[in-house]
Amino acid sequence: MRVSVCMATYNGNLFLEEQLDSILGQLSLEDEIIISDNGSTDNTISIIENYKDPRIKLVHFTEKNLILNFENALNKASGDIIFLSDQDDIWKEGKVQKYKELLKDNLLVFSNASIFQNNNLESAKLFFNSKRKRTGIFNNLIKVNFLGCTLAFQRKVLEKALPFPKNIPMHDIWIGLIAETMGDTFYIENPLIFYRRHENVASATGNKSSFSLAKKIKIRIDLVVGLIFRSFK
Repeated sequence: MRVSVCMATYNGNLFLEEQLDSILGQLSLEDEIIISDNGSTDNTISIIENYKDPRIKLVHFTEKNLILNFENALNKASGDIIFLSDQDDIWKEGKVQKYKELLKDNLLVFSNASIFQNNNLESAKLFFNSKRKRTGIFNNLIKVNFLGCTLAFQRKVLEKALPFPKNIPMHDIWIGLIAETMGDTFYIENPLIFYRRHENVASATGNKSSFSLAKKIKIRIDLVVGLIFRSFK
């Protein structure tokens, strides 16, 4: 099974090289990393180009939107298995192989993560502390468990999920719920990435939501309506 890793970048020079190194060592020569850059003004582009690795494919996206930047990368992916990746984490050794085995029998797989601040790996703690069921449509509409930077899924999920609806709160929630409507998903209790938090992080994942109750209800209604309409695709 050919792997496509889809990454969205924006001014990621501080940690990008460490992340790419942790991914490339787990890929075969037939795999690829699709990087969609959102107009970086630091040396992100030069870091990517300096690799001179044919598996790395750089594309550009001008509209300042994280969700659409990821969509741009996903549209270019050609693999049988699609991984999502942030620009500033570190993948643990063996992650790709573990996922490939599980994706033989599951449409989507995601895992726990070791969350840490800046460069302090010694401070890493589990992102999910409690052990409970994290798969299922109902569970994830009540409280989202899909941690996007740990997601991987079969190509048929990608084909169903694209294009993204305009009103989704985040791409990982949408992809996860689409997979739940299609078949089996699997959550790995063990953390398979180091999930970095720092002052310039692009995603608010892990932070307490500032949405009002009414906004949260509307988001879930929009997701359900979107899933119903997409089921006819």
